[in-house]
Order: sequence, then C-alpha cells, then structure tokens
Amino acid sequence: MLLLGIDLGTSSVKVSVVDAETQLCLASATYPEKEAEIISLKPDWAEQNPNLWWSYTQEAIRKVNASQTYNPKDIQAIGIAYQMHGLVVVDKDHKVLRDAIIWCDSRAVETGNKAMTELEPTGFLHSHLNSPGNFTASKLAWVKENEPALYAQIYKFMLPGDFLSMCFTGHITTNPSALSEGVLWNFEQNRLSTELLSYYGVDEALVPTINPVFSNYGYVTKDVAQALGFGAHVVVTYKAGDQPNNALSLNVRKPGEVAATGGTSGVIYAVDDHLIYDKASRVNTFAHVNHSKSAVNVGVLLCINGTGIQNSWIRKITGIDVDYATMNAQAGEVAIGADGLRMLPFGNGAERMLGNRTLGGSMEHLDFVRHTPAHLWRAAQEGIAFSFRYGLDILRENGLSPTVIRAGHTNLFLSPLFRSAFVDVTGIPVELYNNDGSVGAALGAGIGAQVFSDQEEAFNGLKKVLAVEVSSNADAYEALYQEWKLILDYKLSN
Repeated sequence: MLLLGIDLGTSSVKVSVVDAETQLCLASATYPEKEAEIISLKPDWAEQNPNLWWSYTQEAIRKVNASQTYNPKDIQAIGIAYQMHGLVVVDKDHKVLRDAIIWCDSRAVETGNKAMTELEPTGFLHSHLNSPGNFTASKLAWVKENEPALYAQIYKFMLPGDFLSMCFTGHITTNPSALSEGVLWNFEQNRLSTELLSYYGVDEALVPTINPVFSNYGYVTKDVAQALGFGAHVVVTYKAGDQPNNALSLNVRKPGEVAATGGTSGVIYAVDDHLIYDKASRVNTFAHVNHSKSAVNVGVLLCINGTGIQNSWIRKITGIDVDYATMNAQAGEVAIGADGLRMLPFGNGAERMLGNRTLGGSMEHLDFVRHTPAHLWRAAQEGIAFSFRYGLDILRENGLSPTVIRAGHTNLFLSPLFRSAFVDVTGIPVELYNNDGSVGAALGAGIGAQVFSDQEEAFNGLKKVLAVEVSSNADAYEALYQEWKLILDYKLSN
C-alpha cells in the first residue's frame, strides 16, 4: 500500500509517495520550479490563486509519477498539509470567487482587534485561546464588509487544505484543528465557535462539514483519478496545517515535545496538554492533530513571518546567481556578529509576537566600505536566529521550557551558520531529521486509513541525521542578542 502526501506551501507544492509497510519515501517532486507568486495589490495584502494551487498539485503528482519508482495505482490514501490561516471562498458550484487571502495578509488586523476588544469581557480568550487577530474568521468578516456582493455568493469558506481536498473528492470538509487556525473553535466546549460566527454575522451554513483530523474526507473522483493515474477507491484521510503537520512528521505528538521550521516563515511549535494561552496573543494555541475532548493536546505556535523569505530576499538583492550552499559557505567565513551589521526580519506583514505590528524589515549599522554581500547574508541569518530567541522567551513566559527542539534537515536548517546561531542564541540543542511536510502528510494519511497499529508505528522509519549542541560561542551570541533586542525595543516604542 502506498500513501501520497501533499504539502501546499507558499512558494510551491511538494508531494511524496511513501511505502506504508516500511514508512520509506519512494519519490518526491516539487512544482513549480520557481517560487509561486504572491499577489499584493495593496500594502500588507497577500493573495494567491487557489486554482493555481490545484494546478501545481496535479503537475507535482504527474512529475513524481514520472519517476517510475512505483505504480500510481498502488496509491490508496492521500494526506494534505497546507499553509495555515488562509481563506478560500466558493459558490454552490464549487467555483472560486476570489483569490485566497493567505496567512501573511494583514488587512483584517483591525477587524480582529475590534472583535477582541468587544468579545473579551465575555471570556473569549479563555475559551478560544486566541484573539481573532487576522486569522481566517476575521478575513471572512473583512470580505463580508468590503465585498458584500461577492460575499452574498459564498456557499462555503475553507482553509487551503480543505480546498485541495474538495478538488480531489468533490466534498467540502474541514476539522477542529483547521477551524482552530481560524479562531473558530471553542476549546472549553469542544465545538465550533458560534460566538465568533454570531459576532461577525456569518451564517453557520457557510462552515464545511466537520470531520475528525484522521478520517475519511471522501474518495477521489473518477475523473481526477484517471487524470492522475490512480486506481479506484483512493481516499483522502488526513488534513492539517503545515505546522501541526510538521510536528507530526517529526513525531512531536506528546506534551513537552517541540518542533521548529525555517521555511518562508519561522515557527516554534510546542505540544502541551493544558488549555494555555498568552494574554497578549503574541503566540497562539491551536488544536494539535491528536487533540480530542478526552485527550487535550494543543500546539502552542510561535510564528515569525519574515524568516526564510528574508533570506531569499537578501539573496535576490545581492547575488541572484549564487546558490544557497555557496551563500551559506561565504557567510560562514564572516566573523560572528557580521562586523556590526544587524538585521530585523519583520518585512512580511503583521507579526503576532510583536502585537500584530507591521514593523518592516531593516538593517542597522550598514557600512558601505566594510560590508560585503557575505556580511549581509550572515547578518540576515543571525537576525532570524535572534527573532527566534525573542519568541522563545515569550513561550518561556507562558510556562514552556523546551530542552530540545526537533526540525527537518531542510530550508534554513541546511545552513551550518544558521544552525549554530540558532542553538547558541536560544541555548537549546536541535535534532535534525530527514523528514518533511509531504512525508508527514503521507504518514498522516496512513494513520487516517488505519494501516498502522497505532500512531507510534507510523514513525518507525524516522531517523535522526544530525544533533547540534550549544557551543562556546553562546556567550558572544548572548551579548549580540541583547544589542539586537535594544534595536527592536527602540523601534517598537517609536
């Protein structure tokens, strides 16, 4: 039995085919080759075309099938991971009504802030664990207020993974973990948030059918199966946002376990068995993939919008023909501290950990004589590591004390410079694994299809490839971090 995992990212779609018996990845493919476009019609807006997501997904599947390392007709279950917090709206014919408002779009910040001011006296934060912020529900409320004619045509709203599932099966479904991303889940009563729907004047009929995370979301339609070379009776059995799914892919399922990612955005995701929340909503608590009424498992998520995207941007600006391996190597030759250059990676929309402020990215102490592209590359990666430390200190304020962090051996964690800076400035060792979101989604599909005796069995093939320990540079990085934090504090107060 083969399992297909799909990871719908901001820049591309990655798919992997996994053998359910061995848990080994047989083949992977990514599409498109170049980073997908983010449409920004106004400052702080970020949109993508959902129909392109579906096109990219089909092309990625055809590409991985072309590897000829397996028979596509042996694929029996599909799992979907996806960029979180986005909004997709369709009419009764399942036609997309507008471009998706994606995770880093900040247009609904004020909408969510107003809702929080008016709802908090009723205990909203205690029951929902998050402010409405600029999450999915607030984005839908923005559409309702600003595009009323379009809103009147909406049959269902969805998260991005729900949309892909609809394209495969023709059924519109969601789950508690997805709804919690949109701040549409009442944790105290373990149900859909009728409170926020009512406040925003959104009809409950617009909500998709709610399934458990691991469940039958529908069989792939005959036309789609034929177009992609599948056999009959292929079923979608798992959907989760990219960060809960990344944690699953690293076997981070139990209280006290922590995962990290360093893709377009940077995330620390800590599992806990208490309904905890940050009073200022600088970090967010969502239902983990194994959350249930009887087994409270939540993921406390610290998100930094501008991490990998800053690294990508600085590469384009300074050396577009230089690959990341060369860039990392040359940056590693520059001394710690980048000869005084400091960078703040906050140029990708409103940052939750900064109180939903859109601070903007910036450089400090740039010297036109001394600083080379390699200095900028190093300062960019150090600035990202410093932002992770800033967020981890918020997690510590909320009673979470990670002793080790697991991450995939991919994206920023491929850089020896970033790995060492991350570990030394946070003071927390990192374990790296050769797993990624698409493989995690495939294993999630196996759990949903009940091909494993239990969830633990799904990770028998998980192997640690590298451990990074705190080094003698920790003291130097502590001093540099305090200097960087002073710059950030000044900008936040002015």
